[in-house]
Amino acid sequence: MATDISNGDAQAVKATTISSVAADFGGIASTIQSASPLMKNASVTIDSLYALNATDLKTAQQADFFCSGSTSRLLVTLTIPNLPPGRYVVAIVHATGVAQPQQMAIVLQNDPPASAGWKLAGLFVRPMSSAGHDGLWYWTEARKYADRKLNWNAFFYYQTAEYLLRPVDFLSSPNLEKLQKEATSIQPEGIPGAQPMQLTTAGKTFYINNIHTDGSLGGLDLVINYQTSSVANPVAVRAEIIELMKGILDQHPELRLAFHGLWVYANAPGQQRFAIELPMNQIAL
Repeated sequence: MATDISNGDAQAVKATTISSVAADFGGIASTIQSASPLMKNASVTIDSLYALNATDLKTAQQADFFCSGSTSRLLVTLTIPNLPPGRYVVAIVHATGVAQPQQMAIVLQNDPPASAGWKLAGLFVRPMSSAGHDGLWYWTEARKYADRKLNWNAFFYYQTAEYLLRPVDFLSSPNLEKLQKEATSIQPEGIPGAQPMQLTTAGKTFYINNIHTDGSLGGLDLVINYQTSSVANPVAVRAEIIELMKGILDQHPELRLAFHGLWVYANAPGQQRFAIELPMNQIAL
């Protein structure tokens, strides 16, 4: 199945998918289509397997599993919401030996129950590196920035490390919990979350909904999404984005040390969002 995914053979994957998921296969098909070019000619290996017995559930509900490997005492926790009764396997698969190595979390369900058959019940794909570095590198660099009190850089490097090291959101471990605790301890005030971040510059207040990192253009960029009234005038919205870029770098100049550039998305109701990416050396002081 992992080989079919890496080869982009969505039909072969769908043929071995449980009926409830196969009936709404568009999301998984899109994931396969996006990820398979990155895994072409990769070496596909199974990194770990977790066997989950949920046959004692009466209805679909959140299920918590506590697993340790045969050669390790490290406890891995899997918390899966709305899980129907049954037997499952979560396989963590690595596709390496390519420019952008990927990891897949493949959820299999014993179907039909008590048979020898296993079918796809869920698929999650994430990169194993960003801008040429893996999660452990970002964790190490985050600690260095934290030691220097450069908390904006540290926080987003911690976020990048967690994204690369956690193969799927419902899996946790003591190491990942330690990483989260370190990130929380230095999290800057005002980072967007439940409420947008307000940035006031040049007499204008911007409402920033999300900030994260992205390495798809080669270097590690800081990606900013903000809300605006309209993007109908490209010249005006470009000037607005440049003001936002200057403003955030003026308030947090340390960002120039840690990131290749800024990638800003302007989002307006009912309109296609407008984006600009600029390297740091092209954003004037």
